[in-house]
Amino acid sequence: MEAYLDNSATTQVSESVVEIIERTMREDYGNPSSRHQKGVDAEKYLRRAKEQIAETLRVTPGEIYFTSGGTESDNWALVGAALANKRSGNHIITTAVEHSAVLQPLSMLEELGFRVTHLPVSPFGHIDPEDLKQALCDETILISIMYVNNEIGAVEPIGQAGKIIAEYNRTHGRQILFHTDAIQAYGKYRIWPKKLGIDMLSVSGHKIHGPKGSGFLYIRGKTKIKPIIYGGGQQGGMRSGTDNVPGAAGLGQAAEEAYTDFDQKVGGMLDCRRRLIAGLKEMEGTHLNSEEDETLGAPHIVNCSFEGIRSEVLLHALEEKGIYVSSGSACTSNKKIPVSSVLQEIHLRKDLREAAIRFSFSSRTSPDEIDYALEALRELLPVLRRYSRR
Repeated sequence: MEAYLDNSATTQVSESVVEIIERTMREDYGNPSSRHQKGVDAEKYLRRAKEQIAETLRVTPGEIYFTSGGTESDNWALVGAALANKRSGNHIITTAVEHSAVLQPLSMLEELGFRVTHLPVSPFGHIDPEDLKQALCDETILISIMYVNNEIGAVEPIGQAGKIIAEYNRTHGRQILFHTDAIQAYGKYRIWPKKLGIDMLSVSGHKIHGPKGSGFLYIRGKTKIKPIIYGGGQQGGMRSGTDNVPGAAGLGQAAEEAYTDFDQKVGGMLDCRRRLIAGLKEMEGTHLNSEEDETLGAPHIVNCSFEGIRSEVLLHALEEKGIYVSSGSACTSNKKIPVSSVLQEIHLRKDLREAAIRFSFSSRTSPDEIDYALEALRELLPVLRRYSRR
């Protein structure tokens, strides 16, 4: 049996997405910028994909811009907005547990003279809205708060943050922009940016059974933001470069599917989460790093430390049984960044940081896969602990 429990790293591309990608590569392969019929046919895919995505967010298709993925979307939102609004101030607010696709662009902006405030988080990774209130000032121009943390699944209070920002803007005559990295939240929550006060929202296709190298940035109409890619003038001059028709078409299809039978899909992920947490809590020497409360923890992510066993050892032991998990973010699971900054920011003990495993599900994850993983853990943990003590 095989149990793929690393869906926060990437998901299997759905069959209908594969079909539309193949069609745009084999048949409707024209360049959307071309004026002949092949170009017109290709452009229809882009228009349709924007409509599909916009419908899930309750926004207009003209507010959707295709990118190469979540990293580019985050970079564009932060760098483009900061540079466009620098005359209004130089202060940016974010959280201490953001993805590197947010933290690193902000570090670059600090080198350019911007000032960045990193909000602290609770032991389960949540910011305190009061800290956001206190951090706001007359120089603040941009706030970026992730919707769901990619490592421990903490759901941040985005709605409260949006209200705080809107109230500050109203009472102080400001236009502070609000960005959220929704890469781990899109497809798991109904996200309506206009209701939540979100000006920019980043999404990645391969987290929702779409193709890798695809993503989008929602930009609310009239938001002041500069492009960061210049050249051919595609997408209204906002994001130049030959349009990735297969990627956009596949992304649109994946977005529509993610919100079809939505409650049933999320319910299935929640069932897997409950099943896994219940099993883990019965095991000796386990420490949950994810919030058990389902209103505060995402339905598809469970992070747990197994005392006395280094995460990479357990990861490979599980892999030998056909069980695929992660020792952290797929973008930080490498030798150069051996310890998760997220686990450090929630002040997890060093030994537990080094023993953390992330399990992540999709709508395709079955209860049998969870049971198989739990059975393997019950078998492996005593053996690996005995081995580690030698």
